Amino acid sequence: MTLANRDVLLFDFDGTLANTTACVMRTVRRVLALRGFTQEEMGDLSRFVGPPLVAAFRDIYGFSQTEAQQVTAEYRAAFDECTAKDYPAFEGLHSMLDELVARGRRLAVATSRLESRAKTMMEELVFTQFNVAYGLNPPARMTKADAVRDTLAALGGDATNALMVGDSHFDVEGAAAFGIPCIGVTYGGTSTEDELMAAGAVAVAHTVEELRAMLLGSTEHTGMLRYHA
Repeated sequence: MTLANRDVLLFDFDGTLANTTACVMRTVRRVLALRGFTQEEMGDLSRFVGPPLVAAFRDIYGFSQTEAQQVTAEYRAAFDECTAKDYPAFEGLHSMLDELVARGRRLAVATSRLESRAKTMMEELVFTQFNVAYGLNPPARMTKADAVRDTLAALGGDATNALMVGDSHFDVEGAAAFGIPCIGVTYGGTSTEDELMAAGAVAVAHTVEELRAMLLGSTEHTGMLRYHA
């Protein structure tokens, strides 16, 4: 089955559906500054768009697990001050999703964002095209792979009929845990083509229009598909 014929499509949220980069970076900068970090010590804050927050704070900045959980709670409280204008849907996403639904595809969101917040943001951005949305919901779902697992179960997806779309190696790896191929996207500015292909993405879309062509079977971008053995 080609990618364009797979009827269960899983989408990441941050950096794939919604442009959350500015709000995420501003919020991370705020909570780290309150803990005494300098701009130089903070480094590239775009690394926080997409991955599980506790792991990111722990692994990037050396917080203990308990400290990382506390910083994450502070981050989430600060992020709640953002509104829909701070994380708009990428241009062209809604029309592409509408066309996919019209062609009988089943759509879902599988995100590393806290599930309750993700659903609120989806409502604000009027993402009505999705059958289900699963995110982190401890202790039942702690990782991207957990979200993918439950999304597949809800829609009856498996390695033969499902496809993941995401902007980071977490998406590629979360899908690969169940034998699901992943199209990587770079239009959110969070990962490069080389990073996504190195993680195992079967193709990379640099724009929403390129993604649309891949998912709907346009021959215009067929040459972009690079499959891994």
